[in-house]
Amino acid sequence: MSEYEAMHRDKTEEPGLVSLDNTNPAPAANDAPHDGPGAIHAELNEEMPPRSAPLCEDRIRDELKKVIDPELFVNIVDLGLVYEVDLVPAEDGKVDVNVVMTLTSPMCPAGPQLIGNSQAVVEAIDGVAAVNVKVVMDPPWTQDRMTDDARDQLGIF
Repeated sequence: MSEYEAMHRDKTEEPGLVSLDNTNPAPAANDAPHDGPGAIHAELNEEMPPRSAPLCEDRIRDELKKVIDPELFVNIVDLGLVYEVDLVPAEDGKVDVNVVMTLTSPMCPAGPQLIGNSQAVVEAIDGVAAVNVKVVMDPPWTQDRMTDDARDQLGIF
């Protein structure tokens, strides 16, 4: 969790649990009568799947979205800096993760920080054995690689 997320996280929030309050009740699963303000139906009080869901490329990319370019304030996935994510079986049922990424420019001053943060967020995932982050400059990064969300954040239309 980034320092920003840690500062702004609701301290009463419990990860993995569904909670309801009086201001935003969830609809009953089958339109059953509501048991009163703040009532929690049994089917809604079950624990959510743990954050240690099966490892796959999408999960790794989601975690890499926590890495924010300190100059542009956009995550590296939406910027289009992550080219490849490769998972390789390792010992003890764990997985080695190889990430191929680029930087916005060869002389990007945030390069070492982006690489280190990328490695750290992937290493923190349960089931990951080793992480290798490789930086390439070919093909060079262009704005065409950015998602629409990144373009919106940067005011590029």
